[in-house]
Amino acid sequence: MYSEILRSTGNYTDDDVRLFERAIQVRKVDKHALLLRKGEVANSIYYLLNGSAYQYRPVEDAEHNIIDLHIENDWFLNYESLITQRPSEVCIEAFTDSDVLEISLEMVHYLTGKSTTFMQLNRVLEGAIARMQFFDQSMSPSQKYNSILSHRPRLVQTFPLKMISSYLKITPETLSRVRKQIANGDLS
Repeated sequence: MYSEILRSTGNYTDDDVRLFERAIQVRKVDKHALLLRKGEVANSIYYLLNGSAYQYRPVEDAEHNIIDLHIENDWFLNYESLITQRPSEVCIEAFTDSDVLEISLEMVHYLTGKSTTFMQLNRVLEGAIARMQFFDQSMSPSQKYNSILSHRPRLVQTFPLKMISSYLKITPETLSRVRKQIANGDLS
């Protein structure tokens, strides 16, 4: 049943798929439920079967500092905490009621021990690194917004603009200006 999800990370045999299906857990997660709290050590990799979630750095007396946004068919994790096995500086929270596939780090190690083919799961980690590096400071606000419109347009349909602006590391006012420019045909 979950073979397509696994095969999105590489080439696996039917036996590999059966091992994977036994190693995963599917969870129903309520809106606002935390998958990871600040201070906990990340021990799982997740895949959104449906729903949405986000990662944020809690900020005192302010809105959350959004680190990443996740929608249906996204793999996600807290990369830094998972790799270092140190307490997380961020939270992962369900934005909507969601169904999440979860695979623990322990199970990833088990699967890799059973078949080196599971080393291909590293593509999930590589994707997390790429997203973290994506919004570097050299991109203009317009470039950042156009990039998510081109590559991940469902983010704009799923999350409020205030969260999108935090994710893009721009003010809501700047995002409004960029959106207005785009609506007026000024794509610079």
